[in-house]
Amino acid sequence: MIVKVCGMRDSENIRNVEQTGIDWMGFIFYPASPRYVSALPEYLPKKVKRVGVFVNENMEEILSIADKFQLDYIQLHGNESPDFCHMLEMLGFRTIKAFPIATAKDFQATVPYSGCCTYFLFDTKSPAYGGTGQKFDWNMLDFYQGDTSFLLSGGIGVEDIDKLRTINNKHLIGFDLNSRFELTPGIKRVDLVRKFVEQIKKH
Repeated sequence: MIVKVCGMRDSENIRNVEQTGIDWMGFIFYPASPRYVSALPEYLPKKVKRVGVFVNENMEEILSIADKFQLDYIQLHGNESPDFCHMLEMLGFRTIKAFPIATAKDFQATVPYSGCCTYFLFDTKSPAYGGTGQKFDWNMLDFYQGDTSFLLSGGIGVEDIDKLRTINNKHLIGFDLNSRFELTPGIKRVDLVRKFVEQIKKH
């Protein structure tokens, strides 16, 4: 299982969280987010994949930031089209398209993106672009009929490990952690991240 920690921006915290055994680290380039990265941190992770999170950003800016931060993945949380995702893939980036989920019907939105993205990410539906810190009904994952593998996001905490282990979907490849592991926005509790990684990877 891939473990991604998102919303990082403090150099010391980045360095410490990198040592917990996570696989990916996310940086949010959406100005409305309390975890927005406005400048290059003094330290960026070297042992894990770097994921840039964008919301309705133009291609030129995404490519500029991707080069500056040496991103491995581009994660899109807005209204980006399948063609936009496919263009990024053709340029050599692996893309992750986020979809807000509340009911089984919401998975229909993934259909046009099949074959245009490397992975999907399923998050809790809200008026905002993700980041609610709330869970949706994970039983809804049984209704996903696509072939694209996905990560699960939305209010995941250490207390959910037993429940996460019961999810039986062959396309689930990882978990995206954020607010439930924070001291303050952008600063993660290293002990909790390490605990999650150790326990989820035992399964």
